[in-house]
Amino acid sequence: MFQDLPFDEFIKAFVQTFWMLGISLSTAILFGIPLGLLIYLTDKGIFIRNSWIHSFLNTIANLVRSIPFVILLVALLPITQWITGTTIGPLSASVPLSVAAIPFLARLVEAALREIPEGVLEAAVSTGASLTLIIREILLPEALPGIVSGITLTTVSLLGFSAMAGIVGGGGIGDLAIRFGYYRYEDGIMFATVAILILLVQLIQWFGDAIRKKVDKRAG
Repeated sequence: MFQDLPFDEFIKAFVQTFWMLGISLSTAILFGIPLGLLIYLTDKGIFIRNSWIHSFLNTIANLVRSIPFVILLVALLPITQWITGTTIGPLSASVPLSVAAIPFLARLVEAALREIPEGVLEAAVSTGASLTLIIREILLPEALPGIVSGITLTTVSLLGFSAMAGIVGGGGIGDLAIRFGYYRYEDGIMFATVAILILLVQLIQWFGDAIRKKVDKRAG
């Protein structure tokens, strides 16, 4: 099955995939969590409700999430070229991956925050606690299990997107499957690649669930 597949190509593909995952997931966490928090806060009357900001952020998040990733990949080629200096390789693929991941995670963070009981928030506001204190001591800790689940789901989605990015020169597992599996009619390599992706998804999900249970105060 792997007799025509150089071992260094196999290792290179996985390094490129994890490189793309690392960059895009880090970017999503850095910008997606604050964006989800801001969308939530601007929609709550007891905080900093602002319909204009909320509508703007809401529209941007919905717009990006509604575009199929393959189309987003192509549409962002000029921006990718400007940022990375190239449109080929894992670094360039990380740009559209990050753009797709930020609003995706933001929506999951917003959903996790909305699960917090209203009474808890109203009690905190009534005590005169500052917004910064409420965010640090109530909102983020209470929503942490949901945020962890959101990060896990985002990671799994990014893994699939990164495989798709290989079709247009992004490298990684998708590129390996196309070049050595599809173009050479090596069905074994295609099936093995799918099996490895399934295994990676299971490992990511297991690890994410373990962390979520650990940080969930209600689980104990």
